[in-house]
Amino acid sequence: MDQQEEAEFAKYFANRRDAVRRTAYLLCGDWHRADDLAQLAFVALHRRWHKIRDHGALDAYVRKTLVRSVIDESRRPWRRERFVDEVPEPPASSAGFDTQVVTREALLAGLREVPPRQRAVLVLRYFEGLDVATAATALGCTEGTVKSQTARGLAALRAALDEEVNVNG
Repeated sequence: MDQQEEAEFAKYFANRRDAVRRTAYLLCGDWHRADDLAQLAFVALHRRWHKIRDHGALDAYVRKTLVRSVIDESRRPWRRERFVDEVPEPPASSAGFDTQVVTREALLAGLREVPPRQRAVLVLRYFEGLDVATAATALGCTEGTVKSQTARGLAALRAALDEEVNVNG
């Protein structure tokens, strides 16, 4: 890679680093893993930088690499287990679900309960604001798959949020 390409990559990296990291966090729910996943996506982009013709599609390339990395990581056996030092105490709440506001932490906890592929679709569709066709391209699947995974992901997220409300309230 020559100096001009290196400078272009450095500029793209500086402009998109935080956004890619936030997306990775929403996909995996852990800032440390999000840093690793974002780094993997940028390393893959750097490796292929000289072969990419359409620099307008860089976000799509990074997004697709990121989603694939998250899904691959979630398939590893050690990612399925979660150990904690203490069992958290549920907060005392007299308000019902209708009057409760779902907090950011509750939403992120619910999102962690959604299977990885469905979580990826939800993040791409509702956080990144992608339409069905663009999300399908990013995930390398059909539009019908994106629609079905969206419906299943929303159902799983609702169930996780309802379960959290029942446990905590």
